[in-house]
Amino acid sequence: MQRRRFLEFLGTGAVTAGLLPPFISAATAQKSKVHELQKVITGIAPTRVDDLVLAEGLKAHRLVAFADPINAEDTFGFNNDYTAFIPKGENKGILWVNHEYPSRLFVSGYTGGQKTRMQADMELYSLGGSILHIERKDGRWELDKTADNKRINGLTEIPFNWSEPIAGKRKAMGTFQNCSGGVTPWGSILTCEENYHHCYGEVDRKTGEVDESFGTYGWSEFYPENRPEHYGWVVEVDMDTGACQKHVALGRFSHECANIIELEDGRVVVYSGDDKNSEHFYKFISSEKKSLSEGTLYVANCEAGRWEPLDISNPALAEEFESQTDILIFCRDAAKMVGATELDRPEDIEIDPVTGHVLVACTNNKPKGNYHGQIMKFMEKDGKYDALEFEFETLLAGGEETGFTCPDNLAFDKGGNLWFTCDMSGSAIGKEPYEAFGNNGMFVVPRSGPQAGEVIQVASGPVDSELTGPFFHPDGKTLFLSVQHPGEQSRSLDGLTSHWPEGGDAIPRPAVVCIEGPLLEALNG
Repeated sequence: MQRRRFLEFLGTGAVTAGLLPPFISAATAQKSKVHELQKVITGIAPTRVDDLVLAEGLKAHRLVAFADPINAEDTFGFNNDYTAFIPKGENKGILWVNHEYPSRLFVSGYTGGQKTRMQADMELYSLGGSILHIERKDGRWELDKTADNKRINGLTEIPFNWSEPIAGKRKAMGTFQNCSGGVTPWGSILTCEENYHHCYGEVDRKTGEVDESFGTYGWSEFYPENRPEHYGWVVEVDMDTGACQKHVALGRFSHECANIIELEDGRVVVYSGDDKNSEHFYKFISSEKKSLSEGTLYVANCEAGRWEPLDISNPALAEEFESQTDILIFCRDAAKMVGATELDRPEDIEIDPVTGHVLVACTNNKPKGNYHGQIMKFMEKDGKYDALEFEFETLLAGGEETGFTCPDNLAFDKGGNLWFTCDMSGSAIGKEPYEAFGNNGMFVVPRSGPQAGEVIQVASGPVDSELTGPFFHPDGKTLFLSVQHPGEQSRSLDGLTSHWPEGGDAIPRPAVVCIEGPLLEALNG
């Protein structure tokens, strides 16, 4: 796509305050015009180096890595993904970090044969999320190990926020496959269970039988009471107490994220994508203030430009489902019955702080020949997030012409610039059609200045890794970023593909880094 056309799509003028929900406009401090970036960014070229490579003007230090102690009893989990920072003063705050899935080699030492209960529990403990108190000392963020840091994991008991039992249970054991998420207007975290089927399988809607034929971690041998229906939800976590609940009203599927918006009347809208080939884009509109249980779940019909309700009052759904609970458990089936549009693995979702448009990263859809993905832009009717009609366009397509592939996590900084990370699978990196892109990286698209509209690579991850969960501190001076699954393609401890972050002969460890520097400050104004 031509640069000028891209800028037309992105939009360069600030919207009126009335278009944006109160918490977005307050958080981004809307001005009459976007910050005008003067600095020219020197991007980096794709690389296969086993390190975190950054553009000139950026520097990083490691905040916490897998197995690091976070208090007297707990350790930091594996495969850190989404991060979210809640400020508690100018130089203090609480950082939430998702832990998505385990590498059995590095977490439990399992290499085949009969898995033990201890190995299963080690894998389950490594997942979920971490609540970390951090403090900035002499300009550098550090973990406060004396504070009340907490772990939520695959063994934690979590209740369902719903009026009926889910597969016979009022509570679930654990949360895992936690990919991206969101921050509520009231300061809690929404963490999303993505590829849940790898944990306890998937259930057939009509027969009730559980299918594990696609491969699981084998945990059901030790926990047969855990049903697939207990997973695939959005989990809300209180950052102060660690209390959790699974929100059934938001539907069950491979949630990548849950981007929540508070409307002027106090109701909320939650956007979420189903990260699977040819699945769908959803939004929940609450009927009560600050409620994530009372309301209606909708799915996008792009052909009609309409949000279709997934409600038992729909005659087409009433014929196939016994209750609203069944519809929410089997969202994918219900979505197809009401004409939802198949998309190319809709993953992260962010609201453009300048235009108010809804951006959706669609990573790829290899079975349909889309190897590089695209970023889509949805425009709700009259700029209202509770509208039931919309328009959409492709904002930016991946490929060698644009210099990126497989967009995944999105973020906007204070200057209104778009940042995103990419998600080539570890087994595909360096192979056709991905040779030109090197390792997975992070990119920025400036909104103003001489490079406005250009896609510029500013980071490249270690071998086999994926950069995930970019989240900006409110002052714009720090970008929290996860370096996930370095060395993922290692087949044994004697054949490691990465040694990041320690180097030498060390095993690879996922870690959260803090990125700072003059380039970041220039971009953020």
